Amino acid sequence: MKAIGYYASTPGNQLLDLEVPPPEPRPTDIIVRVKAVSINPADHKIRERVSPEGGAVKVLGFDASGVVESVGTAATLFKPGDEVFYAGDMTRNGTNAELHAVDERIVGVKPKSLDWAQAAAMPLTSLTAWEVLFDRLKVPYGNMSHQGTLLIINGAGGVGSILIQIASLLTGLKVVATASRPETVEWVTQMGAHHVIDHHKPFRPQLEALSISQVEYVVGLTGTDKHLPQIYDVIAPQGHVGVVDDSPALDIASFQMKAVTFSWELMFVRPMFATFDILQQHKILNQISRLVDRGLLKSTMTSFLSPISAANLAKIYELSSSGKAIGKTVLEGFE
Repeated sequence: MKAIGYYASTPGNQLLDLEVPPPEPRPTDIIVRVKAVSINPADHKIRERVSPEGGAVKVLGFDASGVVESVGTAATLFKPGDEVFYAGDMTRNGTNAELHAVDERIVGVKPKSLDWAQAAAMPLTSLTAWEVLFDRLKVPYGNMSHQGTLLIINGAGGVGSILIQIASLLTGLKVVATASRPETVEWVTQMGAHHVIDHHKPFRPQLEALSISQVEYVVGLTGTDKHLPQIYDVIAPQGHVGVVDDSPALDIASFQMKAVTFSWELMFVRPMFATFDILQQHKILNQISRLVDRGLLKSTMTSFLSPISAANLAKIYELSSSGKAIGKTVLEGFE
């Protein structure tokens, strides 16, 4: 089958169009014929840092939409022909292949109202946004009377785009997103942010101009280490900070004076460690799918390329690592 991968993680390493053997399913796996994939910063970071062992090929890719081709001996959630979407597992070969093996417990039913490309833009960012908001920050799901302010640092990226939507739809929080360019300000406003501030300027004066004296929740999506002083300045006593990015070091000792809770979010944890609640990702994606089909959430796809190839992936990795991406970029179809 066709796949895109690499043999070594070295500076300037080349992605290659390859022919590889089809995957063998584990008992709880399904085999998916991949229709579309979307690109995440994790793809680029792994390509730079992780070399496959023993001369094997490393196939990247997490987000995917496609059709179930076959199921493992213990799989019960799906059957051949079902249309699905999912975000994959960091410890296994990825979705940049015609056929992909994935544990069915982290797979959801594809939204019927989205095409393959639009659906592929959703899983990883939706899971991350949902988990950081409801599992890590413990914001009450669906409780519109629970008041407070959520500050999202870098609201125009993939996770920010869906987090804004989910928070404004399913919580009673006032959502403030940061953005610094006219196009990103417009984007986060379209996503449903109640207010927008510039993360290149001091937070407090901008928030006070909006009659917000402090924020109860902060989600750091990029550059959390650089924004720590600003976060401390505006976070409420006993507030909560959710950290999604992989800042090299966070000196959070000063936050003890406000008894602030820090929570780290990585949506790969449940599949990577086969946690007792791994099925929760299946449930979250099905809920996202229902909300999309009801017209309450929209895909965050902003650009599209075809086919799924090494050349096109290289183009998108460059954009993804630039820090200027808005929403999600998707690739669809193999040649």
